[in-house]
Amino acid sequence: MLRRWWDVLRAWPYTFGVALAAGIGITALVLSAQLGIALKDPEGFLGPAYVRLPVMGLAFFALGVVPAAIRRAGWRHAFRGAREIVRDEWTWGRVAHIATGLLTFYICYVAYRNIKGFLPVLREGVNFDTMLSRWDYWLMFGNHPADVMHSLLGTGISAQVLATVYVSYLMLIPITLAAFLVLNRDYTLGAWYATALSLNWVLGTASYYIFPSLGPTYSNATLFDDLPTTGVTQLQESLFINAAQNYEDPTGAPIWGIAAFASLHVSVTFTAVLFFQRTDQPRYLQITAWVYFVLTVIATIYFGWHFIADDIAGAFIGWLAVALGGWATGNGFWHQRHHKLQLTAEGDSDPASDSDTLANPA
Repeated sequence: MLRRWWDVLRAWPYTFGVALAAGIGITALVLSAQLGIALKDPEGFLGPAYVRLPVMGLAFFALGVVPAAIRRAGWRHAFRGAREIVRDEWTWGRVAHIATGLLTFYICYVAYRNIKGFLPVLREGVNFDTMLSRWDYWLMFGNHPADVMHSLLGTGISAQVLATVYVSYLMLIPITLAAFLVLNRDYTLGAWYATALSLNWVLGTASYYIFPSLGPTYSNATLFDDLPTTGVTQLQESLFINAAQNYEDPTGAPIWGIAAFASLHVSVTFTAVLFFQRTDQPRYLQITAWVYFVLTVIATIYFGWHFIADDIAGAFIGWLAVALGGWATGNGFWHQRHHKLQLTAEGDSDPASDSDTLANPA
């Protein structure tokens, strides 16, 4: 009987992800109770995460169904075509898998943001900025990496471009998650991506507590005096104000958002790059992801968010998250899998094949 339940748990691609979300969620609740600091929902693009994630899911649902309905029944009978597609392809099992992926990501992200917010209380007075800065200085042969970047790229249009790339991360990652959860009939694909992204939050949280640091822009702000005002500048100022409020009253201030080691901008974008490659996504998507990743790495140094060691550690976390996520969802990692997005089943095999995928995700 026990073996049977174990086989069932292994067959479900979200077993590991749900356990991960439960673990970090409970940890956040316990720490919140012990410290007397209420849990907060981090707000962002389109409002709180519990609003924007379902909205994105519904948007991609419409993107997957409406064009196919028009192709199937024409403009005049598009509603009938959409109803047929939903009836044939959108089972409750498929909806449950999408909801599980979004919920797993949401719980891990909110818990990560809150546990990160407890840093100044739990690791008070511990700071590794001096050590990380010395490593940077040594790695760049007696130069500050930011100075090198500013000299090579200038501080004009390049600052605006890099700022746009850096800030766009806040909405692009949830968008890609919603796309892979909704626009594919292979449940394990969305589970792999959702689990990998969730692992980034958990592993990143651990790295923050191992090497608490603020980053060059906060520990050596004069290096960035020549940069123009951008979206990144406004974000950095906002985080600085939140930090000052946390030092005065951590129970009533917004969530603390400053942490340098490791760079989760780098880890999450590297996760996306590796995931697109391992699942054999279209070449243009892989190239775009690589370009975006490289620009993100440059931006983290250019604006002083991170030290070089932060980015190296972030890349390692991204690789580990994809590897563990692939193993946990039955997809493996070392062998390339062909998992291109499929909007609908038209022209494909019987939709019932989804149940076969669920029963044998590997």
